[in-house]
Amino acid sequence: MSTAVSNSVLSEEFWSTEGSALWVKRIVLVILGIAALAISAKIKFPIPYSPVPVTMGTFAVLTIGTAYGPRLGLATIIGYMLVGALGFDVFANSAAGTTGVEYMMGSTGGYLVGFVLATLALGYAARRGWDRNVVLMAVAMFVGSLIIYVPGVMWLAHLYTWENAFAWGLTPYLIGDAMKLALAALLVPAVWKMVGKARG
Repeated sequence: MSTAVSNSVLSEEFWSTEGSALWVKRIVLVILGIAALAISAKIKFPIPYSPVPVTMGTFAVLTIGTAYGPRLGLATIIGYMLVGALGFDVFANSAAGTTGVEYMMGSTGGYLVGFVLATLALGYAARRGWDRNVVLMAVAMFVGSLIIYVPGVMWLAHLYTWENAFAWGLTPYLIGDAMKLALAALLVPAVWKMVGKARG
């Protein structure tokens, strides 16, 4: 695999521009990414006895990190956090009594930190060409999911107990997250194949 190919991410394959137009493209992608994150967070399925619902947020985070690369992905996820910190209803349960920084310090706070770290990890994996291979992409998605879980569960344990943290913030989500991981791992390499065919 050549250096040029391994250094390219999906977002760089569309709407090729340079100069000021490149910055317009980046701003548009960040705005679209924030909107996608906000919408995906609202696609949720409550879990009995757990303060953290199953959402499509992790799918969006992993996919955006992969498609955007580390720098643009980080700008997008930080932008999303800033919008949420300002009190806008962009998080899974941010309309249910608490918003802004108060919400971010609650039960989902650790997962939000994990979102930032996972976005970077997936972006760097994509830079190394892992997003073109289903197996490597699955490994990257798995690692990204772990990166989200670790601070998420640790923060829940800080707020409650380790027993509750695992019961509320880990075990109910394993099957759903495995399905989302598989979907993202199949989707991104498939898009790369479409790009290759379009070039051919």
